[in-house]
Formats: sequence, C-alpha cells, structure tokens
Amino acid sequence: MANVRRLVLDLLKPHEPDVVTFAESVADCDGVAGINVVLMETDKEVQNVKLTIEGDSIPVDAVHDIVEDLGGTVHSIDEVVCGEFIVEESKTPQD
Repeated sequence: MANVRRLVLDLLKPHEPDVVTFAESVADCDGVAGINVVLMETDKEVQNVKLTIEGDSIPVDAVHDIVEDLGGTVHSIDEVVCGEFIVEESKTPQD
C-alpha cells in the first residue's frame, strides 16, 4: 500500500483547545514531518480549520483519532497525496 504523503482536512473544532494544541498534537505523530493549521471561520461555539499535513507516511487513522480526542470532527478530506513523492495538482483547460 502506498504511503500517504499529504493530507488536507477540513474540520470543526471547539474554541478550546486552541489551534496551536491541535498542530502540536498532530505533529507529534510518527510519519508527520510538518503541519499547517489555518483558521477559516469562527463562530460562537466552533471554529472551522484547515489542516495540511505532510510527511513520509502519515498515519491517517491516528490523525483522525487525535482530532476526535481533542473534540474536533473531520468535516471532509479535501486532498490526499500518496506514493513515492508529492505530485502537485495540475491545471486543466476546465479550470
């Protein structure tokens, strides 16, 4: 099975714990080399954030468990890159 090298998640999280805690917790997973967390929207009770995770072998199930343990919910998986190297999205005439 090919290793997951990039995973982009759209998730809902409570205000606490903060995005720094989310980033640090996911970054501590084996196979994760780096993470970017962007606050997309905030309202009275929850925040919508985008997590971009890169590494040699991202443990998708472990990341999902960490998000849930911190009170978050994965809203969608917006990008997955697998294989020997990261392939960037290509523009097509329809774009």
